[in-house]
Amino acid sequence: MCNLYSMTAPQEAIRRRARALVDRTGNLPSMPAIWPDTAAPVVRQGAEGRELTLARWGMPSPAFALRGHKVDRGVTNIRNLSSAHWRRWLGIEHRCLVPFTSFSEMEHLPDGSIRPVWFADGPERPLCFFAGIWTSWTSVRKVKEGEVTADLFGFLTTEANAVVAPVHPKAMPVILTEPEEFELWLTGPFEIARELQRPLDPGKLESVGRGEREDKGE
Repeated sequence: MCNLYSMTAPQEAIRRRARALVDRTGNLPSMPAIWPDTAAPVVRQGAEGRELTLARWGMPSPAFALRGHKVDRGVTNIRNLSSAHWRRWLGIEHRCLVPFTSFSEMEHLPDGSIRPVWFADGPERPLCFFAGIWTSWTSVRKVKEGEVTADLFGFLTTEANAVVAPVHPKAMPVILTEPEEFELWLTGPFEIARELQRPLDPGKLESVGRGEREDKGE
C-alpha cells in the first residue's frame, strides 16, 4: 500500500488543473516526501466553491482496528467501498482530489531490506490526482497532542497494473489524469463515479526512481 508520495507541483498549477476557486493553503511549499499524518493539499467542494486546502493524511480507523489502542494513526489507503465504515463518506460532500507528482511502493530486496520505488506519469512527473475522501474527525492522533479535531483524508486503491505489480502486486492508488475524471469524482453520482476505482492504463505510468526517501525529481 502507498504510504509515501510526493507533491512538487506549484500550487497555482493545482488550482488551475482542478478548477479550484479558493486557496486556503497559504504559501504551499514543495513536498518531495509526504508521510502518513502529514498535512497535505486536497481539493474539495467547499461552502464558497471548489477549494484547495490542507488535511492530515489518514482517515478514521474502523472500530475493530482500535480495540486496545489509545491512538488512531489513521487509514491512508481505502479499498473496500462496500464497507459500512467507508460508505458514510462516499457522497459528493466528502470526496476530494489529492494532488501528487509521484508515489512510491516498497520493494523487498533479497537481503530482507526494503527501498522505495517511485512511480509517475513520465520522468517529468506531471501533476496528477488520487481519488480521495475526507472528513472532519475528533480523535487522538498522537499521545503528545491529545484529542484534536482535524480534517482527515485518504485515497482509494485498486488492483495493481502491469507497471506497479512487479513491486507491489496487491494494490495501487486510484489515479485520475483527465479533467473529465476530476469532475466525475467531485460532482458525479457515486454509482457512476465508483467506476473510476480501476487500475491506471500502464502506458500512463512508469518507474522514475529507486531508493530515495524523497522524490525531488530530476
